[in-house]
Amino acid sequence: MKSRSAVVLALCVALLGACAHPPPTAVSTLLERVMPTPVLMLGEQHDAPEHQALQRDVVQALAARGQLGALVIEMAEQGHQTTGLPTNASETRVREALNWTGQSGWPWPVYSPVVMAAVRAGVPVLGGDLPRSQMTAAMGNAALEDRIGSAVLQEQRQGIREGHCDLLPESQIGPMTRIQLARDDTMARTIVAAGEKAGAGKTVVLVAGNGHVRRDLGVPLYLPKTLGHRVVMAQAGEPKAALPSDAVWLTPPQPPRDHCAELRQQFKR
Repeated sequence: MKSRSAVVLALCVALLGACAHPPPTAVSTLLERVMPTPVLMLGEQHDAPEHQALQRDVVQALAARGQLGALVIEMAEQGHQTTGLPTNASETRVREALNWTGQSGWPWPVYSPVVMAAVRAGVPVLGGDLPRSQMTAAMGNAALEDRIGSAVLQEQRQGIREGHCDLLPESQIGPMTRIQLARDDTMARTIVAAGEKAGAGKTVVLVAGNGHVRRDLGVPLYLPKTLGHRVVMAQAGEPKAALPSDAVWLTPPQPPRDHCAELRQQFKR
């Protein structure tokens, strides 16, 4: 059962329909629920534009309060950052700093509002994802599995199976799961380093998919036990079960889409 605060957030957003901007009062209500915190994780469904709108507005609100220390994003690799760029840097310069190319798979127009909101506020944007150059090593690193419990490992493996519509051979489930674990670990280490540099009283915001921010499986498991953090999961449509987060941001359902049919076509190619 959702808390009263989560229900209020859901109602505020539901009243919007397909509006791209969350109402200021709803964003304020969300921040009242989760702030202050050294780390704020904003989960999303990648194809829900209302979720990226929320991210932009949260970044702008925290920057206006002087609380934003850094923005860490799943959409760029660790080691790429906007640190040192002027607040009036062009989007081209920002993309170059983040190594955000057309081959990255992440559409720049979707995420440019949240990235540029941080840049304009003079706050560094840091890539948090596992670099491609390290993926092969991660696939063979069984030690990654030792850092989490067996139940978490099995759920992560099942998530890989279902996320790939049971199209992957069983021999690939283990290696693909290790990449997922390594990605969570990389984002966590990026957050910790960003927080140390930002200093006390500042908040590091992470923008990533819901699967990466959930408390029971994702990045929170890799953070130091002493590092306070809050998790907001954005959901398009009513969730089927309680979400492992501190707050839930509900938005209108997305049009039906057969992801498995699309993935089957990719596998054929």
